[in-house]
Amino acid sequence: MMKEMQGANPDRYITQFELDDLFPAEFRKHIKIYSFEKGDVLFSTGEELDELYFLMEGKIKIFTHTPEGKLLINRFKRPLALIGDVEYSKGTAVLNSVEAVTDGVFLSVCFEDLAALEKENSAIMRFLFDTVAHKFYTESHITSMHMLYPVEVRLASYLLSISEAGEGTMFHQEMHTSNLMELAEWIGTSYRHLNRVLKKMATDDLIERVNGSITIKDLEKLSTLAKGNIYE
Repeated sequence: MMKEMQGANPDRYITQFELDDLFPAEFRKHIKIYSFEKGDVLFSTGEELDELYFLMEGKIKIFTHTPEGKLLINRFKRPLALIGDVEYSKGTAVLNSVEAVTDGVFLSVCFEDLAALEKENSAIMRFLFDTVAHKFYTESHITSMHMLYPVEVRLASYLLSISEAGEGTMFHQEMHTSNLMELAEWIGTSYRHLNRVLKKMATDDLIERVNGSITIKDLEKLSTLAKGNIYE
């Protein structure tokens, strides 16, 4: 669950990500700062939003549930990702659920203040347009990956996506059997073939599988196998 950081100053984040043109000094009193912890479900499908969230620290995963109740991971996001831009533009409820992969921080601006800012500052409008366009590009890229690349490449890209920012290895719970079956469905292969690919990666010393978790042992080789693709 997100917690508002009372009295925190957004200026250092605005400077760090070069957002000064988006948020004039007199507007910054409207900006809130929230912290969240690894494992928190931050937003759920169907939830109504009234704020736009800018990811400043941490990593999040975007996922949906199938009609059968299965969880399918769509993509992973690092700073500077936005949550609520499509919902703000179209006036819809949350499309996909969001979970924290690591601890992190959001800046937020309520939709009402954002609408007022748009009338005075064209830079924020351009920023939102570019962000939505990038999301469509990312979805197209993922579709192309599934059509053009073998399972080995798709799996390597997935493992890179869920690795901790700034670390070469990642222990995670996504690799238990039920989630592997869902992952196989998502990347377009069978559970049996996915297991074969994982075993080969372990034999090649790219990864290590222990008690249902995976450790990335050779980040450089895994990156080479992914051919520069990543689910982000």
